[in-house]
Amino acid sequence: MHAKIAVLPGDGIGPEVTTEAVALLQVVAEVYGHQFEFEQGLIGGSAIDDAGTPLPDATLALAKASQGVLLGAVGGPKWDKEPASRRPETGLLGLRKGLEVFANLRPITVFPELVDASPLKREVVDGVDMLIVRELTGGLYFGQPRGRSAGKGGIEVVDTLQYSEHEIRRILQLGFEIASQRSGNLTSVDKANVLESSRVWRELAEAMAVDYPGVTLSHQLVDSAAMQIVQNPKRFDVVVTENLFGDILSDEAAVITGSIGLLPSASLGAGGPGIYEPIHGSAPDIAGKGVANPLATMLSCAMLLRHSLSLEVEAQVIEEAVKRVLAEGARTADLAGQSIGSTGNSPIGTQEMAKRVREAVKRVAEDRAKNAG
Repeated sequence: MHAKIAVLPGDGIGPEVTTEAVALLQVVAEVYGHQFEFEQGLIGGSAIDDAGTPLPDATLALAKASQGVLLGAVGGPKWDKEPASRRPETGLLGLRKGLEVFANLRPITVFPELVDASPLKREVVDGVDMLIVRELTGGLYFGQPRGRSAGKGGIEVVDTLQYSEHEIRRILQLGFEIASQRSGNLTSVDKANVLESSRVWRELAEAMAVDYPGVTLSHQLVDSAAMQIVQNPKRFDVVVTENLFGDILSDEAAVITGSIGLLPSASLGAGGPGIYEPIHGSAPDIAGKGVANPLATMLSCAMLLRHSLSLEVEAQVIEEAVKRVLAEGARTADLAGQSIGSTGNSPIGTQEMAKRVREAVKRVAEDRAKNAG
């Protein structure tokens, strides 16, 4: 296979982790006989510095011409005083809009070797493997009108929660389809006791469930879901929800894994290139120190191979390689000393962790070839 991949390193630790991710994909290409072409573009704060805008036209054109987009991270205090229209985060929002990606997939997986890294009790988190499917282009983040004005009581502000039936149907459909490929359990999260948008959401979910007899649909109010993620996260498999709720719940769920440096994400549309990125931020406090955890970005590569290039075996090999490296006791600073097998181990840096994963990819591929033969 020949594929063009856009690489947008961004800010902070973004360049460090994307460099290692590209090297990982090059190993995968070598092992499986693929040809991946990488081209870098500017986004976020670095784009503001170099091009005067968080999303240059050239970057969006590059992304549209690629089969997948590998993104590092955007933002940092350096650009906090930029006007709202020029903040680094607007570059990411513009990229999502330009590529028409409407669904964000966030797998929340607790690795057995890292159960004790979680702030929750072992018996609560051991075995957690959920996928949050978040709507990405509607709701409060994009509804109009919005803004502030002067009123008799001082500043008055308006944010509009707006969804069309089409937007709700397409994210629910994806949730049903993914659930049918997993355990057959889909939890739809809303606030139907208060919000009209949530009542429509629930009505549509119930109507669509008839077309998916193999999927058991349940509903959960968002505040109850937030509590259950802490109390009993194993009750969830696939969770589908709207933009704001998904943003908050996925960050909450990320904490139970022990480190945000472990979690990948994919933003998908109706057929164009997807965006693949770790859910951690730019972490400017550790940028350039070589201590960032590259695993979330490497697991994002697995999602890129799976969802944009339809290379399921190669995706599984990366995921298995990460599991092997963790089972062997390798820990970056965010994990060292917090989990089984790491007691007394000195943390390793970004490059060493990435190197071990690349080596493990080769071993996993060899083992699979032997077993297949």
